Amino acid sequence: MEFTLTFVKIYIFGLWLAAPLLLSFVLAIVSLGLLVGKKESWSKFDSLYWAFVTATTVGYGDIRPLQRLSRFLSVMIAFIGLIFTGIMVALAINAATTAFSQLHDVAEIRDSVQQLE
Repeated sequence: MEFTLTFVKIYIFGLWLAAPLLLSFVLAIVSLGLLVGKKESWSKFDSLYWAFVTATTVGYGDIRPLQRLSRFLSVMIAFIGLIFTGIMVALAINAATTAFSQLHDVAEIRDSVQQLE
């Protein structure tokens, strides 16, 4: 339980530090999604739904852009979504590594592994 609490604290702190960057990515995804929706004559809900599905690279295919500019912007949304996801994963890995190193002595772990061999 101690590891989990330490991980969550470090992860939330990382999110706090990266918040301006992450929020700018979310704003870009929403703005581009609404722009594509306007070009394709979609409702705002459908536009945001499509942008979220595209940014997370799920791509259900139930809604798809037909115009050339809209397709280009969909690639931009997917690329921004990949960067966003990569940052979130990097923050989680950093939090897990830091929490683990704070709670366990590396030499102690090395000795335990050598005893198993």
